[in-house]
Formats: sequence, structure tokens, C-alpha cells
Amino acid sequence: MLGRDGKPSGEGLYVRYEMWLRALESRAYSLVGLSGSLFAARKEVCADFSNEMQSDFRTVLNSVKMGLRGVNDPLAVGFYQDTADQKREWDRKIRTIIRGLTVFFRHVELLNIFRYGMFSYQLFCHKLLRWLVPFFLIVAFVSNIALLSGSYILVVLMFLQILLYGVAVVGILRPRLQDLVFVRVPTYFLSVNASILFAWWRYLAGQRIVTWTPTER
Repeated sequence: MLGRDGKPSGEGLYVRYEMWLRALESRAYSLVGLSGSLFAARKEVCADFSNEMQSDFRTVLNSVKMGLRGVNDPLAVGFYQDTADQKREWDRKIRTIIRGLTVFFRHVELLNIFRYGMFSYQLFCHKLLRWLVPFFLIVAFVSNIALLSGSYILVVLMFLQILLYGVAVVGILRPRLQDLVFVRVPTYFLSVNASILFAWWRYLAGQRIVTWTPTER
């Protein structure tokens, strides 16, 4: 993921982490997610295509159900630019997560570790736990406040949390400051976890995404 200046964006750092993680997943057993813009699959695992669910995520789940697995190809490399319109990027993140949650809860049987083994563990950690991160962050922040008088270490942790979110808010209010990596990364971290919260709220309210419009870049 490249910014308008050709340098890695905040999301670009996340993408590199994601690719590293997928390489490890492929070695352990199977990928849990695919890159929607760059993947190939056997015809039979795409037979029951649904507009309501992500084709990339659903494809790898169908593959595992058929006794197959998803693998990472390090020779397949792609670059794409970040989104100039931050409002569209925010909407894209929410749409992506809602569709991902839809797929996940339609295939919860894959969490049966006695049947699907390592993949169940990978699915639980990579998808469900990641989507629960915003709730963990809220619990950590509130707990830190409640225990603030407990020790010096908790005071330091509280300061670091406030610093992280403070820098992120500044980055959102002053987008030009995101040219600085120590602003860009916290800003992306906050925005992506906030989008997950909104996606959960919309999903639990019954919203589903049945059409997909590519984000202009």
C-alpha cells in the first residue's frame, strides 16, 4: 500500500505485517484470508457464490471444508495506492468487516477444532480475536483507570494509552501530519479499530452488504 508520495502509508505498514502473517499461516497449515485483488482458486470451491458474502474470505473457508487449503505465493506481488478520500476509505473498511462477519457467522462450524484442527485455531485468532480488539482496548482503558492508584507501572501505561490516542486524534484532525510515521501509524490504528466497532454495531443491527462498489484510488 503506497501513499500519494509513493511511500508506504499507515495501512501499508499493516499490509506488510499482514503478508508476513499470511506467510507464517501458509507454512503452519492454511491461509485464513485472501487478497481480494490478487488470488486464484479452483472452480469447484467457487460454485455457490453469494453476493452477500466476501468471495475471498468465503473461498478459503469453502476450500478447507473440501479438504483443501489456501497457500501463499511469495512471487505474487502487487502494489496499490491508498485512498485519497478518507470518508470513502472509512466506509470501505466498515463494508469489508460487515461482509467478513457475515461470512464468519455463516461458517462457525469451522471453529470445531476436533474436526478442522489447526485451521480452527487460525480462524479464531486471525479473524475473531482481531475483530474483538476494539472491545479489548476499551476494557483495557477502563480497567487502567479503575486501577490507576495501584502502581507506578499502571500510571505509565495510562499515560502511554492517552498519548497513543491523543496522537491519533491529532492525525485525524490534521491529515498533513500523517506524513510523520509516528503520527501515521497511531492514526491508522485508531481509525481501523473504530471502523470495526461501527461494523459490529451495524452488523448486530441487521445490516448486510449485498453489493460492492470498488473504492476509487
